[in-house]
Amino acid sequence: MEARKVVRIVAVLVAGAVALCHTYRTVSDEPAATPAYGPDVLHLKGLRDIEFGDTEQELLSRGQLHTEPAPTCGASLAGPPTVSPVFAEDRLVLLWASPPVRTPEGVTAGTPVDQVEAAYPAATRLTAPPGTYRYDGLLARQGDRAYLFLHDGRTVRKTVAGYADYARRLFDEGFGVC
Repeated sequence: MEARKVVRIVAVLVAGAVALCHTYRTVSDEPAATPAYGPDVLHLKGLRDIEFGDTEQELLSRGQLHTEPAPTCGASLAGPPTVSPVFAEDRLVLLWASPPVRTPEGVTAGTPVDQVEAAYPAATRLTAPPGTYRYDGLLARQGDRAYLFLHDGRTVRKTVAGYADYARRLFDEGFGVC
């Protein structure tokens, strides 16, 4: 083989390797893009600038909590009024939400159960204890977070998001009026 052909082949191989390495480095070194959610979207990290795991003090200092707790339900968010926080050991563990707040897949109170099951096909069906006035549920778990959709068999009545263990405990042990 002529020296020129060998040099060309080596040059093409080196150029290809450099291009491949640059592509790999560019893709793998960039941080994964975090989806941009709208203001009324409850996702598995939280809602707006409120994240699961935040302390009450952190939320107060950022103006996310009212300084005076609600008379019957404890701490309440400064906004939106259709979302209620649940704290355990001073950390935000769950958020209850009503319309217009919805999940990224568009699920909110009033969404038909079959649409929830289509949006979250791996959701676990939960049956309320007999003789109670509690709703059945669908628990859509992703890692240590989950959505809990409380429903009457036809439509979602309440949407809850947060840490999966707390969502399951909420379903198993019941919930109050808040």
